[in-house]
Amino acid sequence: IVVDMSSDKTKEIALKYTPNVFSYHQSGTEARSAQKNYGLLQKSTGKFLLSLDADMNIDNGVVKECVSKMTQDMQLVGLYIPEIISGDGWWSKVRRFERTFYNGTVIDGLRFFTKEAFLKVGGFDENLYACEDWDLDKRLKQLGKFGIISLQLYHNEAEFNLKKYLSKKAYYSNNFEKYFSKWGKSDLDVKKQFGLYYRYFGVFIENGKWKKLLSHPILTLGMYFLRGLVGIVYLTSGDYK
Repeated sequence: IVVDMSSDKTKEIALKYTPNVFSYHQSGTEARSAQKNYGLLQKSTGKFLLSLDADMNIDNGVVKECVSKMTQDMQLVGLYIPEIISGDGWWSKVRRFERTFYNGTVIDGLRFFTKEAFLKVGGFDENLYACEDWDLDKRLKQLGKFGIISLQLYHNEAEFNLKKYLSKKAYYSNNFEKYFSKWGKSDLDVKKQFGLYYRYFGVFIENGKWKKLLSHPILTLGMYFLRGLVGIVYLTSGDYK
């Protein structure tokens, strides 16, 4: 567990359960990628790595399934873990519905991988605090095969707050140019991740997923409302302009 400038006693509470709690602080910059590298590259000792954020938890058995799948097929370098958005409010349900379309796509990111592969690609790009998971995903998949497991990861976005949600998206947009510069806007994955067709249509209809849109029309309308607002934020702020 790597903590930064936590003010909610995360470190003190975590130390009750494990001694493997480390502090990392990099003043003056957004340090999330450096923090992840510190934990995964410098402090980890295992053959396999699982990258989780502070607002995530996993099903019992996730690690076991990942290790089993990776050891049965030595050509696998990484695995996707289906992500569920937590929360009881209606907008949380909309976000949970939306996220189910992204599992295992270029909108997703590999979360379980071999340490050897992670070392080979150099870990997370510490110049990125937006799209750093997509960037790692692209580099890992250049090394070999990837797959997806059946058990799930839970992402606690807290009860949905539209203002905070859009503010977070605007913040991320300020770092997009570094991702674009690295891969180019003509890169096929980048075009899917940021292009109008795939982000608003393709990812929701491919592989028979369009049936879910028809089965849940109200959630579909809510999802497209949010996607539209996010698109406006991206087009009017940050490096996306």
